Amino acid sequence: MPRDDFTHVQSWVFDLDNTLYPPQARLFDQIEVRMTQYVMDTLGVDHAHANHLRDHYWRTHGTTLAGLMREHDIDPHPYLIAVHDIDMTHIDPDPDLAARITRLPGRRIVYTNGSAPYAERVLDRRGLSGLFDAIYGVENAGFLPKPERKAFETIFAQDGLTPATSAMFEDDPRNLAAPHDMGMRTVHVAPDPHRADHIHHHTDDLAGFLARLL
Repeated sequence: MPRDDFTHVQSWVFDLDNTLYPPQARLFDQIEVRMTQYVMDTLGVDHAHANHLRDHYWRTHGTTLAGLMREHDIDPHPYLIAVHDIDMTHIDPDPDLAARITRLPGRRIVYTNGSAPYAERVLDRRGLSGLFDAIYGVENAGFLPKPERKAFETIFAQDGLTPATSAMFEDDPRNLAAPHDMGMRTVHVAPDPHRADHIHHHTDDLAGFLARLL
């Protein structure tokens, strides 16, 4: 039973995008459009090249932002504001998920490669505001992105979190490798399972999975 693998967990770490809301909401589609536009405007390249760079930097550096900072020395603050200025009116509250998160014993945090203000907006739309002890964005990691281990270490040090008694819920399999190596219980939240040694559990229904732990 999954419950037996989580009896030691005292801290619960949740990614945001496509984890605390379903991929069908397609928020990140909007963000990717704005990322590509930002690359076009900032670097003066056409749409096709900007779209290529957006994806290339994500694959090479962990996030498009990290690539832009490292290869073009851009200021991250205007970027984060611009790319997260999206429409959330179609995002619905999830009372079942809220109830499950509320019942989790111990500390609950959100850690996203997006910005903390953006995370707060999403949580508000999902009816999850006030359920977490802390919300951390990429800015809190000094703009180091997941999947870099140093990013996790920076956030966990700020939070006082002990990886050996913590669990990580994340849609991107890359971002579970470092938490696994640090001793965390890892859960891949996605429609399709990803088989890898650093993934302990998979679910396509986060609320249902949490219900089985309680």
